[in-house]
Order: sequence, then C-alpha cells, then structure tokens
Amino acid sequence: MRSILFFLSTGLLFAACSRPSPPVYSGQKMRGINLVAPSKEIDTSAFTPIRQVNAEWVAVIPYGFCREGEPHFYFNMNKMWWGETKEGTAKTIALAHQSGLKVMLKPHAWVGRGMYTGDFDLKTEADWQTFEKDFGDYILTNARIADSMKVDLFCIATEMDNFAFKRAPFWRSMIRQVREIYKGPLTYADNWNNYPRNPFWADLDYIGVDAYFPLSSEKHPSVEALQKGWTVHLDELEEFAAKLQKPILFTEFGYRSVDFATEKPWESNDNKTDNPALQADAYRAFFKEVWPRKWLAGAFAWKWFLHQPRNFHRDAFSPQEKPAEDVLREEFGKN
Repeated sequence: MRSILFFLSTGLLFAACSRPSPPVYSGQKMRGINLVAPSKEIDTSAFTPIRQVNAEWVAVIPYGFCREGEPHFYFNMNKMWWGETKEGTAKTIALAHQSGLKVMLKPHAWVGRGMYTGDFDLKTEADWQTFEKDFGDYILTNARIADSMKVDLFCIATEMDNFAFKRAPFWRSMIRQVREIYKGPLTYADNWNNYPRNPFWADLDYIGVDAYFPLSSEKHPSVEALQKGWTVHLDELEEFAAKLQKPILFTEFGYRSVDFATEKPWESNDNKTDNPALQADAYRAFFKEVWPRKWLAGAFAWKWFLHQPRNFHRDAFSPQEKPAEDVLREEFGKN
C-alpha cells in the first residue's frame, strides 16, 4: 500500500512539475485606451486628456462594414467618419505619436444592424472567396498604413469568431502577407469566450483577448467580490499562456456605468439605471487582481472619444468624466 501511495504521489508531483510555467512578460506593460474614430479632423489637443490619465498607448480603430449574409466588405468610403478613412487613420496615428503615445492599429468590422461580428457567416465557397478578397484588401491596406506610419503594434482584426475558426488557411496566409509588409509585432483581438479555439495564435506575437468576462450577477458587487469573480478566468488564461508560451494582451477591457455591469460586460444595452460607482469598482478590481499577473502584457480600456463635441456622456462604456477615469489615472500612474 505504501509503495502504491508513493508511486501515485510521485506521479502527481512529476505531472505538476512537468507543466510549463506561463511566460513572464519582460516589457513595460501597455497602458492603453481604445479610441473612437473621430467624425471630423482633430489636432494634438484631442490627446491631452489621454496623457492626463497616464495612458501610454492608444488603439486607433478604422472600421470597415458589411451586411449579414452578404459577401462584400466596404472600407475607406466617402460617407465614413474622417477617422475611419485611410487619410484620417494615418493622421490620427501621426497626432498620437506627436503627443508621445504609442499606437496599436486595430481594424474592426461592423456588421449591419449591430450583429455581433463573431456570428458573421456565409453559405457558399464562392461567397467566402469574395468576402476574403475584400476583407484581405482591408487588412493589407491597414498593414501598409501601419508600416508607413511606424505603428508600434498591429492587431490584424477583431472578434471574427466563425470566420477565424472556419477559414484558418485564409488567416495564416494573411498573416504571412502582413509580415512581408509590416515588420513590427502582431496580435488579433479575440473575444473572451472564443480565444481558446483560435487556430492561428502560433503565428502571432501576442494572444489578444477582449476581456469581457462575467464576474458577478449582483446589482453592485463589492470590489472583493469582483476580484473573486476573476479567479476562474485568470486560471484559464494563465494555463493557456503557459501552453502557447506567449504573453496575453487585453486588447479591450471595460464596463458600463450602469447597474449589473459586471454580469454580462459585453452587453452594450444601456437601458439600465446609471451606476458610475460600479464602473469604477470594476476598474479597481481589475487593477488589483489582474494587472499584476506576470503573463499580462498590458490592457486597453474601452473606450475613449476624441472628437468635439464629445458625446461620451451618452455612452455607458466610456470612463470619461466619471469616477472610473480617476481610477485609470491613479493606476496607470503607478510604476
């Protein structure tokens, strides 16, 4: 019996010791903010408030557009906002750099009527090939902007769950083509519940996660309860980082300033009672529980308006002029 117990315990110890340790990110953690593309031209003054919250990075987001079930993808159209055009994207990057900020260029797709991009699907091979040509042009156009503007990090796309899983050869080919154009580091922004099945992480430098993990179903949980809510997610993220031996970057994190904001943080429905204190507490819990993790390369808060007149007061996700902005300023200001 003793020998059996010895072998069992030895086997468990060996298994534990043989598990790879998660990577330790050795760089300066990215203190970032996702920008809403401005509808009209801006100047460097638009970036002053971002520097005042001690952010060091911004994500510049040029949207492209498609319709549910249709095979065409549109970008750089005259009717788009200034900051989503090629000219506006390049100018925004230049202004951010002039303001002393590093830039992640992060293309997004918008599916008509607000459909979640991850659910986008097509029925025929011919439709997929048409879409891949259009979408590939979109990615490579932004890769050329990233190269010409000396962007610090390029995120090749955002939350294309079905497309990424079903059409992996397209993505691997696209990543190879992007690397021929842009020589900096690459990531992809995957949704919080989809990142483990992404088939092309090995081809990228960072595991990008949009971190809208559910934390608590309470109306206004305490900071401690929110920290506890992170536990299972952090264990899974750490295991995944260890398996792939790549650091994880939270390409998005954020919460609405409403009741129950941490129950389903991915929701954008704002018809709940205002609760900016909960948004601030969710930020506090994030910086207490998540930010110190050694495998975390940084995080980009969602989201920040640059244009005037700013309408962030109508957007529950924005931390601007709310207690959450003070939390960002304090936490981003720490060494």
